[in-house]
Amino acid sequence: MSRTADEIATQPDLWRRAAQLAHDVADLLPDHGQDVCIVGCGTSLYMAQAAASLRESAGQGRTDAFAASEMPEGRRYDVLVAISRSGTTSEVQSLLRRPPAARSVVITAVPDSPVAEVADGVIALPFADETSVVQTRFATTALTLLRTHAGDQNAAAADAERALTMALPVDPTAVSQWTFVGRGWTVGLAQEAGLKLREAAQAWTEAYPALEYRHGPISVSGPGSVVWSFGPLDPALAREVRAVGATVVDLPLDPLASLVVAHRVAVALAESRGLNPDTPRNLTRSVVLSGDALAVLS
Repeated sequence: MSRTADEIATQPDLWRRAAQLAHDVADLLPDHGQDVCIVGCGTSLYMAQAAASLRESAGQGRTDAFAASEMPEGRRYDVLVAISRSGTTSEVQSLLRRPPAARSVVITAVPDSPVAEVADGVIALPFADETSVVQTRFATTALTLLRTHAGDQNAAAADAERALTMALPVDPTAVSQWTFVGRGWTVGLAQEAGLKLREAAQAWTEAYPALEYRHGPISVSGPGSVVWSFGPLDPALAREVRAVGATVVDLPLDPLASLVVAHRVAVALAESRGLNPDTPRNLTRSVVLSGDALAVLS
């Protein structure tokens, strides 16, 4: 079994731990009513997008999410929350050195990392760290922490236990194209699912807000393609997906637990193609820039 598969299997227990931790670190996280920005890169960006949507929809205050490299000039916030598994990501370090907020906090698996050194506060999740290049459990554990802080008392961990043992909803080797869709906070999950299958299995994946599917993406759907919804798919849209010959995946699970199933699909597809999901080609555990690549962040 791959290290990635082992790490995927630990998620239910880690989510429960993160939900408890959320109460212990509440003073480091944004207060109700504060203006907040959440940033990250790659998988952490998609968790930031999900967390921002959850917080704002809960009425806790304006909450934006950006790639750490794409913070608009002139924006100011009460709190900047940065998500970085390794704590070494160059774009996050650069932003934290000139934070657009009165206070910054980083959520990381490595509490003595460079990112942690330049943040005002640190929430450490070393118990969720990973050896695999591909992120799974750290990202979902960080999101669970922020989801709990936003007041979402969910049953995701119990559903994730089901997600680890249920049959895969499709035979991944029979799928030629994957489209992941969501609404609200689950748009970030859709983006993350697409990234996981691209990274681990070199699959053709796309991700969109669900109602954007009709605005072009439906043109690539047909027999051999899957449209996977995080959260219930609108029945009318599901009919349109099936009408073009594509398969609908709409699991009766908490959307974060549905992402666990997507993690398992990514590993299964990688292994069926003779790929090692732990070490995807052209990728490293963290993107650390130097030279001209680093200069663009100045």
